[in-house]
Amino acid sequence: MTDSIVARLNGVSHRYGATIALDDVTIEIPARKMVGVIGPDGVGKSTMLALISGVRTVQSGKVSVFDGDVTERSHLKSLRARIAYMPQGLGRNLYPTLSVFENIDFFGRLFGQSATERRAKITELLTATSLDPFEARPAGKLSGGMKQKLSLCCALITIRTCSFSTSPPLALTHWRAASSGT
Repeated sequence: MTDSIVARLNGVSHRYGATIALDDVTIEIPARKMVGVIGPDGVGKSTMLALISGVRTVQSGKVSVFDGDVTERSHLKSLRARIAYMPQGLGRNLYPTLSVFENIDFFGRLFGQSATERRAKITELLTATSLDPFEARPAGKLSGGMKQKLSLCCALITIRTCSFSTSPPLALTHWRAASSGT
């Protein structure tokens, strides 16, 4: 990875049918910095983060993350162990009948973490987000804010390097707490 750049978009355009979400976007995102992408609804902020995270397919242009092309299958696979992505939409990535623990554990298993690694990371995340007393509660029985925290935990269970969120205030607060141990 280039020391100064974590992600690069060159001439990226993305459409949803006739709707243009991104139109010839070129941007560099610096490494080791907290970056905010600010703009009105519908201008492509979430689409851009999804492309960088590898959860959307690049339609045109080039997206490079950690000095690799996200359209290359082998690089995309390695990215999934290094980037946590929390999409917007309260709890849409949660399974309502699974407990708080089971939801986080599912994502850890999905990304090949060992049982020991998952348990340690889940304990750390639940403590950092104050969800530890609710470990056995089904996700469908959580308040909105708790669902958002749980979604963050599900994204962060796999993190090695980088985190992207389309709900920054909560994500940044708890990501910083989880990362710094405070």
